[in-house]
Amino acid sequence: MNALNIKKGATSHSAYDLRDPNAPLVETHTLAVLVDNESGVLARVIGLFSGRGYNIESLTVAEVDHQGHRSRITVVTRGTPAVIVQIKSQLERMVPVHEVHDLTVEGPAVQRELALFKVAGSGDARIEALRLAEIFRANVVDSTLESFVFEITGTPEKIDAFADLMRPLGLREIARTGVAALSRGA
Repeated sequence: MNALNIKKGATSHSAYDLRDPNAPLVETHTLAVLVDNESGVLARVIGLFSGRGYNIESLTVAEVDHQGHRSRITVVTRGTPAVIVQIKSQLERMVPVHEVHDLTVEGPAVQRELALFKVAGSGDARIEALRLAEIFRANVVDSTLESFVFEITGTPEKIDAFADLMRPLGLREIARTGVAALSRGA
């Protein structure tokens, strides 16, 4: 550690970053997959990821067309550009899949996540938790003499930042929905 408490190689701008410049770039992509709403479809889609060793960072599923019995699966995953292309092409070949959109490359997209935070504390920590919640526009959805439950909606980065600030104030539990995303514009 140096005087600024920055670990060597902690950022990509560090002079001590020893990553191989020729190594393939790993990217995060948000995929929106429209599928038939029937039993086993989610398991087949997830099986595609687990069977090939791909990681899922976030997963949300909900029925979006009641008459057409279709659901939308939003998956956030990481991989090299070649791996992302392979995932998309394998998803497109599955029978219950109707559409696959890579929201990361198709243009601007809106991404939001909902989270609930249980924070326990008293005295100054309790007051500070309420002050930070107001700054982050988090709502108090439950309150007892010992704890609060906050509801916050925003980007995954905003949720992470709120969690980091609440940890020293008595953060006990977090429940996150995963990313919901739509492309912007028509």
